[in-house]
Amino acid sequence: VQLQASGGGLVQPGGSLRLTCATSGFTLEDYAIGWFRQIPGKEREGVSCISSRGFSKFYAASVKGRFTISRDNAKNTVFLQMNSLKPEDTAVYYCAATEQRIGMCVGTVRIGDMRYWGKGTLVTVSS
Repeated sequence: VQLQASGGGLVQPGGSLRLTCATSGFTLEDYAIGWFRQIPGKEREGVSCISSRGFSKFYAASVKGRFTISRDNAKNTVFLQMNSLKPEDTAVYYCAATEQRIGMCVGTVRIGDMRYWGKGTLVTVSS
């Protein structure tokens, strides 16, 4: 099982980035995918989550209305479109996967729910 986040970089406040989580080694349509972020010295936090077929989506309050999660199971890929970026969005972003079960991505996304993790991609929002 492998997950690899990419698409990070340096962007000015108000700008946009699209993160990609490329997956392999498992059947993506059977898994929920979460996006998390971590600022150095702080705890990792859940940002967004999408259920296996995309019917349930969760967004943290800090990103709701600005970030959009989507998935293409046929291409084994999950995306996080990030618009109106703010300096406080600066962090390393990780994607993670877990087997779909009832309630996944409904109302929250928890680090402890995730089974597989990929390496992160750094997003820096700065002028």
